Amino acid sequence: MARLDGLSAFPITPSDAGGRVDIAALRRLVGRLREGGVDSIGLLGSTGTYAYLSRAERRRALDAALDEARGTPLLVGIGALRTDEAVRLAEDAKAAGAAAGLLAAVSYTPLTEDEVFAHFRAVAGSGLPLCIYDNPGTTHFHFTPSLVGRLSRVPGIVAAKSPAPDAAAVPAHLAALRAAVPEGFSLGYSGDWNVTEALLAGADGWFSVVAGLFPRTGAAIVAAARHGDAEEARRLDARLGPLWDLFRAHSSLRVIYACADLLGLCRAEPPLPILPLPPEMRGRVAEVLERLGLD
Repeated sequence: MARLDGLSAFPITPSDAGGRVDIAALRRLVGRLREGGVDSIGLLGSTGTYAYLSRAERRRALDAALDEARGTPLLVGIGALRTDEAVRLAEDAKAAGAAAGLLAAVSYTPLTEDEVFAHFRAVAGSGLPLCIYDNPGTTHFHFTPSLVGRLSRVPGIVAAKSPAPDAAAVPAHLAALRAAVPEGFSLGYSGDWNVTEALLAGADGWFSVVAGLFPRTGAAIVAAARHGDAEEARRLDARLGPLWDLFRAHSSLRVIYACADLLGLCRAEPPLPILPLPPEMRGRVAEVLERLGLD
């Protein structure tokens, strides 16, 4: 299995009001990522609104994306409320040819660490390599370094995706995770506006929303960090400040949907009850896009 290092780009999953995936639009987005040279594609992540799609639509999206990716590894979201459903989604992804599954601790009732451990161990039994998805803003469950360490020793669990803390907290957070997991276990971060400092601190990868639409923009930051050019990485990150401000104020999901529409890449809106940005904010997004000239 390919390591989940470097730049993993997370596109939206365009679909209609009934939850049917627009395959042609999805293929355009995935092709853009392949041509942009990303290290992997994070299909059906939170930006890909996996929780709003049926099992059948997830499989349609996966089959189309795998075909369009042409060998670029696909990390696919397999989160579900029930363990047996997550297992079935993992089996679907393995059968289709996904490189790995991205599994969050999705739940309505708050989970204990032992419950999360049992859930992940059961899904890992599918044979699909798994990446731990720590997304406490959505799941309200936080993975401690201790739990990540326990899970990292379950056969088939190979990586973790954590929300990047503020710059000052990144080194300690990454060090705590490194101390808990075996050598070779991949540790990456999401939360685009904080990730540059995580990469400079030694994180293995960036699970990126912005790269899901602008892969070369994300790749430039990753390349600078890999080459130890902190000044250039920070310069590129600072240039994106107006976009990061929009992400924080309105959610990266809503902003990226607006960007895709404004660029003419697809005409989809986020699934209800999520509403698209109002016209005045779309105008602000358009201004930022024009100013930045993102690629």
